[in-house]
Order: sequence, then C-alpha cells, then structure tokens
Amino acid sequence: MSNDASFPDFVWSIGEEGSDPIVMRQGERYRQDQFAASGHDRHMAEDLAAIADLGVQIVRYGTPWRIAEPQPGIYDWSRWDQAFAACQDARLEPIVEFLHFGLPDHCNGFVERAWVDRFVDYVGAFLERYDSPRWFTPVNEPGITARLSARFGVWNDMVATPEGHAQALANVVQANLEAVELIRSDREGWWIGSEGFDVPVTVATSPESEAEAQRQRALGWLVWDLHFGIEPGVPGYFDHVEPTQLDRIRSLTPTDRLVAGLDIYPISITPIGGERPDWTPADLVRLATDEIERWHDRYAQPFWIAETSNLTLPLDEQIPWLDEFTQALGRLRAKGRPARGLCWYSRGDQFDWQTALIEPVGAVTEVGLFDADRHARPVAALFRELAAAGPPQ
Repeated sequence: MSNDASFPDFVWSIGEEGSDPIVMRQGERYRQDQFAASGHDRHMAEDLAAIADLGVQIVRYGTPWRIAEPQPGIYDWSRWDQAFAACQDARLEPIVEFLHFGLPDHCNGFVERAWVDRFVDYVGAFLERYDSPRWFTPVNEPGITARLSARFGVWNDMVATPEGHAQALANVVQANLEAVELIRSDREGWWIGSEGFDVPVTVATSPESEAEAQRQRALGWLVWDLHFGIEPGVPGYFDHVEPTQLDRIRSLTPTDRLVAGLDIYPISITPIGGERPDWTPADLVRLATDEIERWHDRYAQPFWIAETSNLTLPLDEQIPWLDEFTQALGRLRAKGRPARGLCWYSRGDQFDWQTALIEPVGAVTEVGLFDADRHARPVAALFRELAAAGPPQ
C-alpha cells in the first residue's frame, strides 16, 4: 500500500451488496440480510478473489454494524478480521463502509439521536484496532436511509412524516460527518461518498410538471445541502430540528479529501407529468449526465459513480448501460467535470431489490457481474477490459 492516502484520479471498482435494514414480513419486523441471502458470508474469499480477477484493485466493502457490535460497547472484530485478510489475499484495497441501511438491534431507529453517539464510538473503536484503511464511506446513502426509514415509512423506524424525515436526515448526516471528522483526526483519510441520485425529468411541458420536478430535485438534494453547508433548497424543512444540531452539522462541513458518490441506476431517472417513455440506455445516461452537471454546478465537488447497474433493465442491457455510462464519464472529464470513477454494484445478484427490499421473498434481482450461482456474465468481460484500459477517454 502506498503511503499516499490520496484517492486515485479514476477508479474502476466493484461493490459487495450488504444491506441489512428492518422491514415488515407477515406483520412482524424482519431483518433483511443481503450477505446471508447471497451466500457472501460463506463465500467471502471466493467473492473477493472474483472481483480482483476482473482487474479491480479497489472494492467497496462493509461489515454490518450489528455484527461488529452485538451488544452496546461490546465489539466482535472477527468478521472484519476475516474481510481484511481476504482483501489482502486478493490484493484488494477496501473503501470501508460502516453502516448500510441497518442499525444494531440495541438502537431504536434513525429518528432518535442516541444512535449517533453510539455510531461514533464504534468508528473510534474500529480506528483504534485497524490502522491501515484510508478510504471510508461511513454511512452508505444517508439520504436514502432517511427517506425509506422516515419519509416513506417502509424501513427501520417505519415513520412517514416530514418532521420525522427531517430529524432522521439530520441525524444520519451528522453521524456521517462526525465519523469523517474522527477519521481525519486519526489519519490522512478520505471520505468516499455514496448517495442515491434522483433524476426527475418532465415528460409533459406544463408549469405544474416543472414545479414538481424542481420540488423533487430540492428534496433529493437536501442531503447534499446539509453535507456541504449550503442553505437548504426547501425553506423551513429543518425548522423542527434543534438549531444546535444544525450548527454542529455546519461546523463539520468537509472541504477537501472527499469524493462525493452519485449512485445512478436506470430507475433513478423518474418521469414527471406523464407515463415513462421507452427510454434507451443512451437516453437514460444522457438525462443522468445532464443532472450530474446541474449537481456539479451547485456543489462544485469531485464525484464518482459509487453505484450503478442495470437495475430495472433486462440482462441484455447490461453491456449497453455500462458502455454508455463509460462514454458519458469520458465526455464529462473532457469538459472539466471531475468524475473520479465508476463502481458496478454489485459483484453478484441481489435479492428483493425489485421492491426496495420491502417484500422479503428471496426474489433474485439480476444486476450482478456474476449471477447468483457465481458464474460470470458477459458484462464482466467488458468490465475487465475497461479496468485494464484505465480512465475513460
């Protein structure tokens, strides 16, 4: 490993899906466990070796917090030890992730603030034990975590109110930034982000459609406004959050050693004012690229595509989707937009993501470079070629 902690100019990466929120199943709370569903918890070394065999050197990887801290203040590092050993054997460097949609059972939910301090304690204990990691995604998709837990009410807290959403969003952003601050006080670490990226597109020209698209964009970007200390695009949205908490969040705004993560799938492009057109992969990527430029105009931060795949497109669109996105990133870089990488998410097929995990029936979501039986799909060969070729031109 280099002594330089800087994130590379461009990265081809792959992620391992490890979501673990609480959902409802037959009237009872149920833990979704993507590592268990995919068998990754039994095939860790094999899966990480498969990622490395595609020419990848950097992997997005996390171990569920609930496993590392089964009881308050009692840590079990065996899974992390196993993961780091497997990464070392495969010559992979991880972007370390601490929280992927789910809290430990001893935390009540994202709306309550008590979990934030517990999370910071956990990150501190991790840093004390492991001195080599240099790139971190403390909280995966903070905005999506708050949205599905406390705005749509289908995960974890099961809350569906603007006030609950505002509080959960403030809590998740604070937890993320507190962790970043703690990491930076310990080492020359970087925040490598990952956040859901909405692309609202008006398909009917009307003042109402334009207004709705602007509203959805502003709501989706609240998470970035908080992270980067920008006046929220929805006035008054955080009026019920304590001013001292908002002041603390503003005091933590990072200004360097960061790469914002934009997670963009075909489903991210949302029609406003009419039925969804029959968009091709090229159409979808063009619309996403336009939105990326709007985002960069507002926030002026380097970014990477921290997650993408053919989610909601058929398997025969995997290669066109990856090819179109690669070309788009090359065009963005040529225009001076600081695109720093692309991560296919995920290595293998996922489960129940057709319904955002809320119908836990074990249905296969065919988005992997490898199928559920760990056989490489044709898109894996293209990914290997791109990783060998370096940054897109």
